[in-house]
Parts: sequence; structure tokens; C-alpha cells
Amino acid sequence: MQKEQVFFNVESLVFLDRNVLIVDEIIPEFNKDSGSRRLKEIISILLQNNIGVFLLADYKHHRYNSEYIESYKKMGVTVYYPAIHKGELFTIKDFIKKIASQLDFAWLHRPHIFHKYHSIVVNANPKVKLIYDMVDFHSVRLQREYELSKNELHRVESEKYLELEVNNSKLADVTIAISETDKLFLLEHYNKPEQIKVISNIHQHLTKPLDFKSFENRSDLLFIGSFRHKPNQDAIRFLHDEIMPIVWKEIPGLKVNIIGSYATDFVKALNTETFNIIGFVDDVKEYFNNSRLFIAPLRYGAGIKGKIGQSLEYSLPLVTTSIGAEGFDFMDKEEVMIANTAEEIADKIINLYTDKKLWEFTSDTCESILEPFSYNKTEKQILEVLSNV
Repeated sequence: MQKEQVFFNVESLVFLDRNVLIVDEIIPEFNKDSGSRRLKEIISILLQNNIGVFLLADYKHHRYNSEYIESYKKMGVTVYYPAIHKGELFTIKDFIKKIASQLDFAWLHRPHIFHKYHSIVVNANPKVKLIYDMVDFHSVRLQREYELSKNELHRVESEKYLELEVNNSKLADVTIAISETDKLFLLEHYNKPEQIKVISNIHQHLTKPLDFKSFENRSDLLFIGSFRHKPNQDAIRFLHDEIMPIVWKEIPGLKVNIIGSYATDFVKALNTETFNIIGFVDDVKEYFNNSRLFIAPLRYGAGIKGKIGQSLEYSLPLVTTSIGAEGFDFMDKEEVMIANTAEEIADKIINLYTDKKLWEFTSDTCESILEPFSYNKTEKQILEVLSNV
């Protein structure tokens, strides 16, 4: 937020025939994490279908500083920021009350956001339809982390989230799961399939350009992921400690490039000449276009992994785990790209990195894997949800 934005012009608010309030924990950082990228695409679809979008983040007022606010305003989004109106601080609750009478939907992202804001919205306008976007099934992710770590705190946290996520679904008019897998998990605890819809990540395959780099002209392995997300921290530890030592015995000196925002001290400490911790990169296109193989050895998590879809967008073959591949149909390439133990993952990395024909055949398969995540299909799903809620 720019310092000069100290006044909020309430009188300039513009409403359309249909309007939606979107609340997330942050102003979506679309170039830093998969969830934010997905939300930006959803916002774009809403705007293109003449639906007014009002966006706010669950920041404390003194922390409300985002370089992304202007990006969304340029798209046509009305973005809340703490400012002065009629001599007083214009708060989040003030903003919701001001727009509530014109709202048709409140699209609330993540369990704790829905829990905090659903009553605020309903009290301001009981007619607003509540959409609970799970983003991923937090309870499942935490349960898987417990199964890996055996840390009882993760099991307790998983149970708390399960209660919260089921209760949110009961209060919502519609619940959005990010994959059919997450929907099936939720149905085990909340058996109302008609109330649960799936809106996944949006991935549009990029047609291979004439200068698409060949197998011979590529090198290195690539990993991308925000390190705010603990499964990415664990994946890097697994890759560094258990997988790459096996790979390096067969391909000495093979370089791994690690891209990701909010790198922890632990992640930074892994940096070497062959395990290159790069940090945040605004435009990752060149890395996808020059790397020979993408790797995502995720040992726990839930939902659709955006990094997998992003690799497929660029026709870059990859190796991931069953957790990483969840929600994608790899068809006859499952045996080539999916493994779970360090030895199996290393073996698949070596095979794809050294076998030109296998690499080319796998690269050509990426487009068909991504078809269910196309922009047009997702647009149809979103409009169906808003029409039937």
C-alpha cells in the first residue's frame, strides 16, 4: 500500500448487477504461491463475467502493506485497505457493512477465515450466500504430517481442524474442494455431495514454441515452492538428505536449483554449488525453459499442488510422489513420473534425466494431463456454482 493512500473514498465504490466479497489471509501474492495464483485466476474469471469483486485480507491494520494492492485495483477489483474516512479509521468491519447490501456472495478462503468472517457477513446482510473455499483439506494435511513425524501435536491439530472444517461446511451454502480426492475425504465426515463442489487450480498448457529447447540443450533439476508451506520445507530436506546422494553417485555434479519465497534459515543453510538455493524469482519462465527435469518429492500435504501443474504447463517432465500427484491423472506416465521412496525417486530422476526418448515422450504427454484444469473448464465450474448456490 502506498503511503499517500490515507483516505478511503467510500462514495466512489462501484457495484455491478452481481457482486462478491473475497476474503483471504493475505492479499494474494500470485507470483509466490499456488493458492494465490489460483485465487487471482478466479478473480479474473469473475471480472470477465461482469461480477464485481471486493477483496480484503485478514491483516491487522498496522501490517496492511501490500505491493499487490495496485495490481488488483488495475484489474478492476475494489481492494480494502485501512484508511481514514470522515476523520476515523475505516476498518474491515466498516468496509463489509458498507458493501453488504449490494453483495450476492461471500467467497471465504481457508477454514480460519470462514470461521472468523461468516458471522460478520451474515449479520451485515443475511441474504448473502456463503462460499467456503477449503483451498486444501487442512485436517488431511496435518494427519499426514503426524503419520510422518509421529508428533502428537500434529494429530491433535488435525482433529481440531477436522471439527472446524466440517462445521464450516455445515454453515456454508456451498463448500469448494480443490480436488475430487479432497471431496471424497470430506464426504467421509459430511455426507452432502450436492453441497460440495470442486474448483481446482487453473492451468493452461503453453503450446511448444518453435524454439522449445531440446533434451540436449537443457540441464539441471528444478524445484519451486513457497517455504511458508511446511511440506515444501520437508520435501527439500528429503531431497537433500536422502534422494540426491543416490543420484549424485550416478550423475556426479548434477545441479539442483531451488526457487521459493520466504526461505527459512534451515533451507538457506543447504546452499552449495550443486544444491543451489536461489530464493524468490519474479519470473520463473527461464528456469522452466532451461531445466531438464522438475522434481517435487512431497511426503505430506493435501489438495492440488500448483507446482506440478506449472511444470506440465511448460511441457517439462517431472518426478513427484503420490502425494504430489494427487488430483492429476498421469495415465500411462504414472510409472515414469511417480515414486515414493528415496531409492525409487532417485531411480526415476536418473532415468528421465539420461534417456532422451523417454524424456521426449513424457514431455509430449503433459498437455493431455492438464486438460481437466483448463481456463474454460474452470470458468464453467465457477459460473455453475454461482448460478446454483
